[in-house]
Amino acid sequence: MAQKTFQKSQLVAFGHAAAGHDGVLSDPSGAEVFKPCKQAEVDFYQSTTLHPRFQQYIPTFMGTLSLGSQPDFTFATATINPTDAGQAVSDTPPLTTVPVVEQSWKPSSGAKIQTDLAIVLENATAAFKKPNVLDVKLGARLWDEQAPAAKRAKLDQDAEQTTSKPLGFRIAGMRTWQGQEAAGKDGVNADGYKNFDKHYGRALTTDTVRQGFEEFFRLERGVSAKGSVRKIISRFLEDLKGLKAVLESEESRMYSASLLFVYEGDAAALEEAFKAEEGTPADGSGTKGKEVDDEDEDEDGGPKIQAMKLIDFAHARWTPGEGPDENLLHGLRNTIKIFETLIAAD
Repeated sequence: MAQKTFQKSQLVAFGHAAAGHDGVLSDPSGAEVFKPCKQAEVDFYQSTTLHPRFQQYIPTFMGTLSLGSQPDFTFATATINPTDAGQAVSDTPPLTTVPVVEQSWKPSSGAKIQTDLAIVLENATAAFKKPNVLDVKLGARLWDEQAPAAKRAKLDQDAEQTTSKPLGFRIAGMRTWQGQEAAGKDGVNADGYKNFDKHYGRALTTDTVRQGFEEFFRLERGVSAKGSVRKIISRFLEDLKGLKAVLESEESRMYSASLLFVYEGDAAALEEAFKAEEGTPADGSGTKGKEVDDEDEDEDGGPKIQAMKLIDFAHARWTPGEGPDENLLHGLRNTIKIFETLIAAD
């Protein structure tokens, strides 16, 4: 298996995470991200080779990285082939054998996961000049069977107090490009971005949650999207419906997984991306559903308009014989409804 070495001093904190735990890193090129994780998440990513339709909606899994004390990180690419060495890749990642200690659990509050292991994934924001990023956590139930009682109670309470319980999703965080000229005004950071943390999403209700999506797409309150933003939302809808069809055909359970939405926030770069697309052959244009074009665009390093990925599989597994994941699908279907309202006629 091929290996690649990085100097620790070359790696930087990943700056475009909208939510999740601390400690995510990026390589110097920005093409790869290193996310601290437990073995269960690695196992799940490896198992997705047996689910190619699902695989197209998740970040490309590139391998694992040791986060130990050695001066260099060793990055091992992972080319999963079920027939290698005469062994099959398991469809269901093994469950952890670490015993649950009820009194030991406490909320992490987004702190870095205590682990020496990191998963190496494609950076979904890499091809954008100024990516706008939204993280939507799916599910009314957010814990798996291994969660201790204290954690289950805390996550159930979080769901009850937010849109997670009634809608099956909540906005976990987002970053929107406001422009360098806006720095220092109305909560805009020095880098020209406005950050919305988990508390923003938790304060939204079933009556106001649309406002969060309007904020992400920089829409006027209650007004239907027009122009390029309307096109972007329509593309996301196509992605969402494609993912829904895949998940309805799979038997799985994915607790606390998230939808990651990215689109170009720089107006000039977005216009350039649309123009570049218009120059492609008629049979090679479009977004999801025309995946060959998307792949070619990525390979060519051309400008991107938008991207959507399902992420965060620390509590995910395939469940043959148990039917589709209705907990996840409930949130996905309601996300689709919200997006549809954003482009509905006024």
